Amino acid sequence: MRTIKIGGGQGFYGDTILPSIEMAKKVEGLNYISFDCLSELTLSILQKDKRRDSNRGFTMDILALMPKMLPIAREKGIKLITNSGGMNPIAARDAVLGIARKLGIKNLKVAVITGDDIFERLDELLKKGYALDNLDTGEKLGNVRERVVNANAYLGADVIARALSEGADVVITGRVTDSALFLGPLLYEFGWKADDWDKLAAGIVCGHLLECAGQVAGGNFASGWQEVSNLENIGYPYAKFSEDGSFIMSKTPDTGGLISFRTVREQLLYEVLDPNHYLTPDVDADFTSVHLEDVGENRVRVWGIKGRPRPETLKVCIGYEDGWIGEAQIAYSWPDALRKAQEADRILRRRFEITGLKYSEIRTDFIGFNALHGPLACSMPNPQELNEVVLRLAVRVGDEKEAEKVFRELVPLGLNGPPTASGVGGRSKPRELLALWPTLIPRAEVEPAVKIEIIET
Repeated sequence: MRTIKIGGGQGFYGDTILPSIEMAKKVEGLNYISFDCLSELTLSILQKDKRRDSNRGFTMDILALMPKMLPIAREKGIKLITNSGGMNPIAARDAVLGIARKLGIKNLKVAVITGDDIFERLDELLKKGYALDNLDTGEKLGNVRERVVNANAYLGADVIARALSEGADVVITGRVTDSALFLGPLLYEFGWKADDWDKLAAGIVCGHLLECAGQVAGGNFASGWQEVSNLENIGYPYAKFSEDGSFIMSKTPDTGGLISFRTVREQLLYEVLDPNHYLTPDVDADFTSVHLEDVGENRVRVWGIKGRPRPETLKVCIGYEDGWIGEAQIAYSWPDALRKAQEADRILRRRFEITGLKYSEIRTDFIGFNALHGPLACSMPNPQELNEVVLRLAVRVGDEKEAEKVFRELVPLGLNGPPTASGVGGRSKPRELLALWPTLIPRAEVEPAVKIEIIET
């Protein structure tokens, strides 16, 4: 039976590039490496970059990755797929072409996929009667329309398959679903029909397992991290996928990390709201149908996956301006570290009242006590005996000028507050906040505008 090998080369913007380079060098017969760089947060970061510089808006780590990866991929016939295009896929494409030409790589076909960005069409869509209500709150988009800065629909895998069918060696996208980066090559290679729901679901499960790269290979392994060795040299995962929809998860040989029933099971449930219905533009995958089995060292077989017809809507992630944040930190040491930090918090809040700071939200975290566990930390024994506590204060305000006041009020606490203060710092520079607005739109309003453009070096 015919098989295809696909690697997960990146789990987020800023991930290390070394494991994907090792994978390209060491995994025999590797056909594809897909790089997942985007999240809703990442889109907001990239939108800020693009607003500052129209030539930015893509994930800049491709500038470090491609000079090392392209020669290896070219030599071994590995095709590369990435959503590093972010908010500016054209600029990302041009950057990759420039790197390839500088390296002297000839006849490299680089595809760029656009059409996910529907920002300029929002008013048109509203006039057509699409409410674009917030999926979480039910609010009307009109409440924030004037503050919207980006709107991106989640595209599916078929457009990636089309790019590959046109001969692309490198495919650069904007916002596609994470799993589509892996399903796309399978669609192209195996020629599955658009309604072959079980096989499409299998491809989605495979993509979901690979999309976070090191996380399925023992990284961030909550239920057994002590068992994982040599994480400083972690091997990234790849799947050997069979045409019947089954596959074997493994990782780069002679590397650290771990692929096991338990690591795969943990990643399977990562960021899953309803395992019975994992909705994507390509298929409604039933994660409860997944079978897992250890079949060797760092080898897990996955099979039996079921799928249902895809939804006729696409998710849209809208970003909008939501104020500014002023943030600062100060540390206190034993004895009574927590009480000192609590008193500093009281002083600061009172100072904000005295100076007339205009804020809509304020949050205090006592790092070392409750920053991660919140109210559950109240059950911690002897909280007043902590060796050290860092007070972190974050304030949401309306503009940059107000945000600057937060850090200015904190600094005097070095001498004017409780004793043992140190480490005055944190984010003294205000940051603009972008909030997320999830909504749905009929796929027929988006997909006809999707374009593929291929340029050859």
